[in-house]
Amino acid sequence: MVFLRGLALFALAYTLSTGTIQAQTQSERKGEFYFSWGYNTEWYTRSNVYVNQPELQNNYSFRNIKGHDRKGWDDEILNKDFTIPQYNYRIGYFFNKKKGLGFEINFDHTKFIFSDGQNAAIKGTLNGRAVDSSVVFSQANGFYYYLNNGANFLLFNIVKRMNVYTTKKNQAFKIDFLGKAGIGPVIPHVENSFFGHANDPHFQFGGWNVGLEAAFRFTFAKYIYLEYCNKLDYARYSNLKIYSGTAKHAFGTYEMILNLGGTFPMGKKIH
Repeated sequence: MVFLRGLALFALAYTLSTGTIQAQTQSERKGEFYFSWGYNTEWYTRSNVYVNQPELQNNYSFRNIKGHDRKGWDDEILNKDFTIPQYNYRIGYFFNKKKGLGFEINFDHTKFIFSDGQNAAIKGTLNGRAVDSSVVFSQANGFYYYLNNGANFLLFNIVKRMNVYTTKKNQAFKIDFLGKAGIGPVIPHVENSFFGHANDPHFQFGGWNVGLEAAFRFTFAKYIYLEYCNKLDYARYSNLKIYSGTAKHAFGTYEMILNLGGTFPMGKKIH
């Protein structure tokens, strides 16, 4: 992949230009920058969607909805744009390597799709009248709800790193455990249709999310790493644009993530 070749060349150029290999025998830099790219898969809790359309005299909710992800990387990553599947990136900086403390921008392009063919309970007010019934979600019936171009979790994380293992000879290989916690906005791409009334699909800031992440990072040749992550996220979406109104929605997520990245010492040298 172009990304892998670019990452390797960047690491080589960094090493040659700064003389890091020789410098590290005498001193160590205080900080450390890292960047990674990867792909993910999700499982979602069941959830409710609340719909408010004042002009249509509608104020109802769909209850106990089942949603699923759409990985994309299992059938598209080799023949489509690498940003089409469920991808993620991390940009971080360890401002205190000795204590393993850092800050990270953490973005997950996840997809949430109402399962097609499911029977969804609907309760509230429809056309000014009380309703307590059910509908079948499918495009043929004029019912669908997709965050298919992204449920899109953005987090600003505090990171704690703990070393598990490091080779003694030259420290070229090591295993670290990372714990992360953060909060940030969600940036969904909203696409839906209720009772045959479709919205204009679009991106928007749509609420907030909080997340906890645990990861094992395997670093090779000092600068290239593979990171396996497990993550719990809770997102609350509000003011989502629908036809002639808005919707709100909240759900929990369990993610598994695999990232490939590079890490580079930066900042003042310490002896």
